[in-house]
Amino acid sequence: MSIQTAGGVVPEFDMADRMRKSLRVADVSVQSMADYLEVERNTISRWINGHVTPNTATLRLWAMRTGVDYTWLRNGEEPQPEMAGAPLRGLPRLDLNQRPSD
Repeated sequence: MSIQTAGGVVPEFDMADRMRKSLRVADVSVQSMADYLEVERNTISRWINGHVTPNTATLRLWAMRTGVDYTWLRNGEEPQPEMAGAPLRGLPRLDLNQRPSD
């Protein structure tokens, strides 16, 4: 699928494209990923060529191995910066003496 703009066509990237990109960015070979996931090399090829979609567990392992965000890999959505490093809500804030503040 692509988007037509005044300046030309802008392609939309699907999961297979993101999987391929993650391998390249992480410098992980197809064979190395196949070994890691304990699948055949041609299975990886089918995934990165868009012929078959891997299951959720496999996609999570793929994200861990390549170091990319799972949500981005799955949906193409970038992680929200306000969530990264945000303090956990509902927990008491501790001072330097590790005592709950009022």
